[in-house]
Amino acid sequence: MDITQMDYAAPSVSFGQAFEYPQKPSNRPQLRNVTVRDLDDLIRQIHAAFDSDSVDVDLISAILAAYDTNPAHWRKFAKFDRYKYTRNLVDEGNGRFNLMLLCWGPSQASTIHDHTDAHCFMKVLSGELEEMRYEWPEGSCSGEGMRAVGRTPLPTNGVCYINDSLGLHRVCNPSDSDPAVSLHLYCPPFSACQVFDERTGTPSKCPVTFYSKYGKRVKYCQK
Repeated sequence: MDITQMDYAAPSVSFGQAFEYPQKPSNRPQLRNVTVRDLDDLIRQIHAAFDSDSVDVDLISAILAAYDTNPAHWRKFAKFDRYKYTRNLVDEGNGRFNLMLLCWGPSQASTIHDHTDAHCFMKVLSGELEEMRYEWPEGSCSGEGMRAVGRTPLPTNGVCYINDSLGLHRVCNPSDSDPAVSLHLYCPPFSACQVFDERTGTPSKCPVTFYSKYGKRVKYCQK
């Protein structure tokens, strides 16, 4: 399936807000038996996983990993913009999480950013992405630039996880010709984050908005 034919317009507990959702114990053999039929089944299983007051990082990761991506399941949510990557809301998670599709045109990338003390899960649905991780800068404006600590290629169906205790990151589409699509889950949801100047480490607050909700384009870039 050529996605360009669509609409083109290591587990750890974080701190702060994420303490409301502590992590459950890991290393459970039953996680190897998780199966997911389609995107609707994935959403149902994620909702069930959030029935408790804790975030089971390994279970959520296993559910995402068990889903074998199929564009027929998520095509209606995939909205591209030729000038920037887009965030497209799929499910609000009853206020506990946001599930969204991010659509990346060729060579599009995020800024270096934090996750506002939230858990962040990501699965590549189409194409390839690259994650670059960074240390937190020392002080609010160190002037020394951001220190990269790792680069991870993420192929189709690849899954990764980050929270603020693990550092900052930037995600990019390394291809100069092919688009990419990824599925992201944030818990708890947030409406703003910090972005960082790569040369100086200077942070600034940035609102995060949705390009579309439930497959329909949002007017005036609503949050």
